Amino acid sequence: MEAADPARVIAAAREWIGTPYHDQASIKGIGCDCLGLARGVWRDVVGPEPQRVPPYSRDWGEVGNREVLLSGALRWMLPCPPFQRAPGDLVLFRMRQGAIAKHCGILTSDSRFVHSYERGGVVEAPLTGAWRRRIAFALRFPKEAR
Repeated sequence: MEAADPARVIAAAREWIGTPYHDQASIKGIGCDCLGLARGVWRDVVGPEPQRVPPYSRDWGEVGNREVLLSGALRWMLPCPPFQRAPGDLVLFRMRQGAIAKHCGILTSDSRFVHSYERGGVVEAPLTGAWRRRIAFALRFPKEAR
């Protein structure tokens, strides 16, 4: 399967900047969380979402050790080693050591990424050392759905 054009993914992600944070939402300009941002970019770049996302609690990543976000992404996206990540890739972050990956963002360069967070909504932010150390997985959007 071929990867989507990274420039197209980045442009789509940047169109979401300024969207307020809203848990479990995915509506450009209205509200989204980090998963909602990734879902919206998928729709903009790949097409209709291939599956419905079930409701999830705000603390879903605080219990258990199953990589829920990763397993869902692997069904539809192209994995790549985190050290080979590149602009246009979706990166999954572990917010604390030993925890599952529960946050995601889209790389726009080697030093910046777009993500959605509770107090800021969708922003393009520096990929600081603290963020880099939290990257657990990287995936590429496909050119077309499987």
